[in-house]
Amino acid sequence: MAQEPQTFFDALAVRTWCGLALGALGRAREEIDAINVYPVADGDTGTNLYLTLESAATAVEAVFAGYGTGCAEPSLADAVRAMAHGALIGARGNSGTILAQLLRGMAQVLAGDGDASHVDGPGLRRALRRAADSARQAVAHPVEGTVLTVASAAADAAEGAGGDCGTVARAAYEGARAALAATPGQLAVLERAGVVDAGGRGLVAVLGALVEAFTGEAVRDAPIREVPSRGTATDGGTAAGRCPAEAEAETGGPAFEVIYLLEADDAAVARLRTRLDALGDCLVVVGGDGLWNVHVHVDDAGAAVEAGVDAGRPYRIRITHFGAGDARSGRERPPRERAQRAVVAVVPGEGLAGLYAGAGATTVLARPGEPPASGELVQAVRRAHAREVVLLPNDAELRHTAAAAAEQARTEGIRVALIPTRSAVQGIAALAVHEPERRFDEDVVQMTSAAGATRYAEVVVAEHQSWTTAGICQAGDVLGLIDGDVAVIGADVTATARTVLDRMLQAGGELVTLVVGDEAPGEVATHLESRVRDTYLAVDTVVYRGGRQGALLLIGVE
Repeated sequence: MAQEPQTFFDALAVRTWCGLALGALGRAREEIDAINVYPVADGDTGTNLYLTLESAATAVEAVFAGYGTGCAEPSLADAVRAMAHGALIGARGNSGTILAQLLRGMAQVLAGDGDASHVDGPGLRRALRRAADSARQAVAHPVEGTVLTVASAAADAAEGAGGDCGTVARAAYEGARAALAATPGQLAVLERAGVVDAGGRGLVAVLGALVEAFTGEAVRDAPIREVPSRGTATDGGTAAGRCPAEAEAETGGPAFEVIYLLEADDAAVARLRTRLDALGDCLVVVGGDGLWNVHVHVDDAGAAVEAGVDAGRPYRIRITHFGAGDARSGRERPPRERAQRAVVAVVPGEGLAGLYAGAGATTVLARPGEPPASGELVQAVRRAHAREVVLLPNDAELRHTAAAAAEQARTEGIRVALIPTRSAVQGIAALAVHEPERRFDEDVVQMTSAAGATRYAEVVVAEHQSWTTAGICQAGDVLGLIDGDVAVIGADVTATARTVLDRMLQAGGELVTLVVGDEAPGEVATHLESRVRDTYLAVDTVVYRGGRQGALLLIGVE
């Protein structure tokens, strides 16, 4: 049904725009995924834009729901701030991160006068200008022929337009559409593939929805192919920052995409930008007021996460391994080819996320009290971009969630095997015997066998008084859990961990794995290593740093 024309920008217009933009990106998602050639062949730009906008639209709907069914409505400032915040916390990939900053830039202008119920054409022009400028500032090394170029062209065209919001929005859309058609002439990789920039294409869809929100009229489709095809289009993610395009396309680039939300002050973020820029490329840091979204491509995923830990509190960490054979220019693979097999794992801490990613897994971070939903696991399976996926939930409580995600992925044609790992140390054991060259069933059997042969334990601090299988514990007691049940109640972390380890090794073992959390005493790993070396002959020990993983210590015995 056509939208009623509207000449000014108020809270209802924000809501309408988000809904229309979400629909437009939903219709164009597969098309946008299919035309990406710069710089990474991960085929998810359209999906990332859609998920980012979905988070923004959901936040706006929540604001309206808070006002109930009465006559009162949220203010324009309430609506645009919700839109910007929703996009920031839900931003996916490079393109989604830049879209979040575009929406934040608009919100800064539209919410400038908190008491205003609406803005007119000039206000929208200023908002589009701020959006383009702030997005460009968020990218470490801007490149023309990308979404940044399209955003700037939209702002330029809007500044030359008079009239109401509908007139300004249409001028911005037409300016963006023309700039999008010209992107192949600005980036050689686009010209070779005969396609326009994927992120720019997504932005044109969002601006088209803005026109429809004000005028009630649907716009014409944006161009997809504007030049003769000279190469093969691959399905990589768009990027507006230097990666650098030609170097990555010819020789391959960093192995991992690292994304996380970060609570930090401005000074810490400035230092973080410098540190991450030295580690990798495609760096985009967006946000403000203490909350940021960080995106970077690196070879050392753990170092990128550690930089975030040093700057503040990173969370919702997502690490994606591009894969050693992923094409970045269309020269190594035919269009949209998936990897044969991948591993997707849920991990409880930043350190383990880096460890798993270094072994080639796509990770989903589960912070204490924040277990991932099945939708997040499905997205991780999609990001792995493989025909066959081994899913490691690494938590008994996530078994049903993981099963639901696996079933959903199977309906999309992905062969998924769920190995019911109950701890991250079981996942480490499974990943250690993973052989992508083996037949899928054989690989799954070997990984399942390795996980099942690994006993697991954890050392935690009791939060309150409780009955346990080892007796009554008090708040502050140190608990040692073996295979999910409380086996030891103690007062000292190191002593409790030693008792747990001794009990586990009574049944034998060849390898002890220790994953030490940030809040564990510094001497606990050294003490346990010495205990094993002095008491248990022919038993090896490996130690990993888990970061803020909830448990003080994870123990695995194989």
